Amino acid sequence: MVRCAWVRDPLEQDYHDQEWGVPVHDDQRLFEFLILEGMQAGLSWLTILRKRARFREVFAGFDPAAVAGYGPDRLEALAQDAGIVRNRLKLQAAVTNARAFLDIQAQWGGFDSFVWRYVEGIPIQNAWTAAGQVPAQTVVSAQLSKDLQAHGFRFVGPTICYAFMQAVGMVNDHTTGCFRHGELRAEGIGRRL
Repeated sequence: MVRCAWVRDPLEQDYHDQEWGVPVHDDQRLFEFLILEGMQAGLSWLTILRKRARFREVFAGFDPAAVAGYGPDRLEALAQDAGIVRNRLKLQAAVTNARAFLDIQAQWGGFDSFVWRYVEGIPIQNAWTAAGQVPAQTVVSAQLSKDLQAHGFRFVGPTICYAFMQAVGMVNDHTTGCFRHGELRAEGIGRRL
């Protein structure tokens, strides 16, 4: 079975086959991916996948209301937890982002409503034939980044935002030879970026 070239480990394979590029509309899952993509900055996605279960434990299943309430003592304890990324700036950003996430939910009736409007509610269907063609960021991810930062989010640069968009299915960036490309394309009409 042909998969995207970045898949090398069984954890990556499971993630690729079951999650990557599948449209997500559940706010808690969107929050999870936003936080995990920020945690990945400077690291491999495989590192994050290996730590994902522990992240779910320490971030209360990625409940933004719970994470928004984390104070200095909780952050200090997290900074000592070898099961997660212990970067203090990223950990503080997770709390800051949880608070901003709750604000957007209140303003827009849900984070899903806010974020999916960047693709007009329809996954962008790309047709890259090789991994080297897939961009690291786009005009859309740059605008999403700018708007999230205006709402107080941190660790949401254009590259992180594009990785988030790929993860939550706002864009289908499986290469055309990958079996998932056609499956995801068939699940809904989309448009090219």
